[in-house]
Amino acid sequence: MTTIAMTHVGYLIAGWGITFTVLGLYSISLVRRGRALSTQVPAGQQRWIDTDE
Repeated sequence: MTTIAMTHVGYLIAGWGITFTVLGLYSISLVRRGRALSTQVPAGQQRWIDTDE
């Protein structure tokens, strides 16, 4: 029975590995796209930079 269970470990590792790789690549692309788009916003409308202090 352990032989059958051990054959599934590869599928589990591959599944988790693919999932984390895809999510990581998506996160990186999302941040890069956000940074690129933030340069296109006029200086007076960059609300995330303004502070009330």
